[in-house]
Amino acid sequence: MKRIVEPEVMDTVEAAEAYDAMAHGEVDEAFVDRVIELGAKSGHFLDVGTGPAQIPILFATRCPNVKITAIDLSEEMLKIAEQHVRDSDLSRQIKLEHIDAKDLPYPDNCFDGLISNSIVHHIHDALTALKEMGRVVKPNGIILIRDLIRPENLADAQRFVDTYASEDTPYQQKLYYDSFLAAFTIAEVKEMISQTDMTGGVVVQSSDRHWSIERSI
Repeated sequence: MKRIVEPEVMDTVEAAEAYDAMAHGEVDEAFVDRVIELGAKSGHFLDVGTGPAQIPILFATRCPNVKITAIDLSEEMLKIAEQHVRDSDLSRQIKLEHIDAKDLPYPDNCFDGLISNSIVHHIHDALTALKEMGRVVKPNGIILIRDLIRPENLADAQRFVDTYASEDTPYQQKLYYDSFLAAFTIAEVKEMISQTDMTGGVVVQSSDRHWSIERSI
């Protein structure tokens, strides 16, 4: 099945609020668990495509010595993220910025770690974004980039929606379905990472529906 891109930025109030309301808890917890397993304890991390900032909030809560710069291209997502960060009293640890992942305004090798969850499939030129991520993280820095795997056919995409989003609204289910169609295969991710500076990063299938790029310290 060929990739069908979706809008690069979820920048409507409806889309941002619908995404924020979806049940991400278990997936987000698993993501943060894995970041810590890879060696995260302290340092400055970049979170690319933070959305409502659910992952950096979990990460900062569990690792109080970590600082996170969390970026997103959606102003509506960042509005929600700002409120969540304030409500969590984590403004000293989490800094939010309106930044395009394809053009990061940071020096080479400046972050101790790089995390990103479920944003690569949104990016039309994902290779450029991955190159930028590899550029700004230190050569020995932790990396965890995770996203959906594009299924082989539409029926499999619908099966995942039925399995994991059955209690969501029809609009939320459509967002999830479209994300599968816009996602990359593991082979495509391996080809892209081979063209980046993420030396030592490995591509793995981390669930029945997710791939991950991982690098431990």
